[in-house]
Amino acid sequence: MKQFFSDFSKLIKFRLTFLVVFSASVTFLIGSKIQIDRGIAAGINWDNWLILIVGGFLVTGAANCFNEIIEVDLDKLMTRTKDRPMPAGRMTTGQGLVLGLIMGIAGTWLLGKLNLETGLISVFSILLYAFAYTPLKQKSPISVFVGAIPGALPPLIGYIAAIGGQSEIGYVPVDYQIAIILFLIQFVWQFPHFWAIAWVLDDDYKKAGFRLLPTKKRDKTSAVFTFVSTLILIPVSLLPTFLGFGGYYIAGVSIIAGLLFSYFAYQMMIKMDLPSARKVMFCSFFYIPLVQLVLLFDLIV
Repeated sequence: MKQFFSDFSKLIKFRLTFLVVFSASVTFLIGSKIQIDRGIAAGINWDNWLILIVGGFLVTGAANCFNEIIEVDLDKLMTRTKDRPMPAGRMTTGQGLVLGLIMGIAGTWLLGKLNLETGLISVFSILLYAFAYTPLKQKSPISVFVGAIPGALPPLIGYIAAIGGQSEIGYVPVDYQIAIILFLIQFVWQFPHFWAIAWVLDDDYKKAGFRLLPTKKRDKTSAVFTFVSTLILIPVSLLPTFLGFGGYYIAGVSIIAGLLFSYFAYQMMIKMDLPSARKVMFCSFFYIPLVQLVLLFDLIV
């Protein structure tokens, strides 16, 4: 039983799935607070919040499962992935496919129960991640741009899960500006996040022929791209305050977190070493949850 849970965790990439679900659940609460302020809802619908968490977990797990089926032979080549259940031989690709389909169908059905938009975006996310981003990883660094789209969809899904489908119950069309901004912040964040991970794991990635760094290698240009992307993230993260739905606390946290992120990326650009890249990578793990949580509590509605 312990081995089963360990294998299932590796199959769905549990830490990545958790981050995705966390992002969607927080932005659902942001959307819900807006609904309450507009008098559309009397309170947070916790049943829908749970449906979003379970559905999002299943959909993300399915996308990761399909990713591993496609890359099973490549995963055998890399140290960090060779112990996953399919490359290690503890699970067949057929079994993985069945699990992926069950999770994908069940997750999409659950998210579709919230509203049509949420269900459709979840299907789009699976298709783009598994069947566009995954094969592109061996061909071109443009894969990072493609992968950043499904990677940034969780906050969009969470927000629309809370506010979408209003036309079905007689309300006027909703303003999706906040949803777009939440998507944009996470979209820009994906680039230093991806590139820092690619820098740290470049030796392992090369065994599978993955080309994720901007120049396909650890060099000054790739480090500069990573640093510049953290700088771009700072004004983008201030958009909630500029557009009036975020307060001064979120502005202050975004600036401090953004400058710290940029400082680590600058050190990576100067030193060109793995310890500096790891600091950028770990900083990226904390950045998005922090910014989203602070925005939730500093939301101006």
